[in-house]
Amino acid sequence: MPPRTTILFAGTVTALLHGYIALRLLPGLPVPILVKALGLAWLALSCLLLPAGLLARRFSQPWADRVSWVGMLAMGFFSSLLVFTVFRDVALLVAWIAGWHPPGLASVSAATVVALALLVTLAGFINARRLARVVDVEVPVSGLPDALHGFTIAQISDIHVGPTIKRPYLDRIVDRVNSLEADAIAITGDLVDGTVRELAAHTAPLGRLRARHGTYFVTGNHEYYSGAEAWIAELRRLGVRVLMNEHVVVERGGHALVLAGVTDYSGGRFHESHRSDPHEALAGAPASAAAKVLLAHQPRTAAAAAEAGFDLQLSGHTHGGQFWPWNLFVPMQQPYTAGLNRHELLWVYVSRGTGYWGPPKRFGAPSEITRVRLVRAAA
Repeated sequence: MPPRTTILFAGTVTALLHGYIALRLLPGLPVPILVKALGLAWLALSCLLLPAGLLARRFSQPWADRVSWVGMLAMGFFSSLLVFTVFRDVALLVAWIAGWHPPGLASVSAATVVALALLVTLAGFINARRLARVVDVEVPVSGLPDALHGFTIAQISDIHVGPTIKRPYLDRIVDRVNSLEADAIAITGDLVDGTVRELAAHTAPLGRLRARHGTYFVTGNHEYYSGAEAWIAELRRLGVRVLMNEHVVVERGGHALVLAGVTDYSGGRFHESHRSDPHEALAGAPASAAAKVLLAHQPRTAAAAAEAGFDLQLSGHTHGGQFWPWNLFVPMQQPYTAGLNRHELLWVYVSRGTGYWGPPKRFGAPSEITRVRLVRAAA
């Protein structure tokens, strides 16, 4: 649990931001005083729901999941309401400087903010809860032999099975991945938000994943919040190969493809033996391998992966920002936000994630199941 001072600071900031919205929006809304009072009551309740949603696991079931659902929905709505309120204030300031003061501007703009926040939250909820679409990506590899041309890897990432994502959600993902008939399946971390005891029944569908050359998993930062060693054991029990700074060699037509995986970039902070190391993951791999692919949860592993000599890194972690405008802040922590990127001689593909974290909301960053296809690079 976070230190008491951290909780107090976060609570104070949350209350101040809710107060800012109340002061800036409620007076201008063209609604009866009773509706304004209800709006004020909702903002006061939202102050409590946001931390409650994050700390819901401290409740017993089924209340833990119910509190989490309500708290996360409130967080999603509050986020959009705050952003649009700030935009409104900037627009009003510009209008004031320009000397433009049309009648009713304050009331119309306040009502527009509330309407937009509700619409974005609803659209984001629908986007988050529907089955992720399949995104096809071709990655050119120099000198790739005919035997490995067209080798496919189905990537899923950042599902976050937990309070609002349960077995039915994961069942649909597994069915869609199996329908791709990929050569290999990669799960690039942040699979869960909860312990094995709480979620084993909901992650069981992973045992149904099928690919010609197996299913592979690497840890994300959320596995360490949820008990990484227990989850590693559970995934192995389900038949998923967990790659802990190690690799496997796939042989096709007399040619080798190295499929390696590292622990999360932050894993060493939780367990010294889990320190992420792309060089160690490649140790002992055949020098003649036609392609070297690394599974690494965080994109910022790319520098070490390029140095180690990998051709492709598959990552997640960023969620593509999950919903606008937070995607604008991802580059403060990660070198790449989404899609296929080039880092020196290394290709880095960053999935936007197959589930979501926190608010059931995706806007401007759709979830995905990625079908990566290795192809021969043009001369």
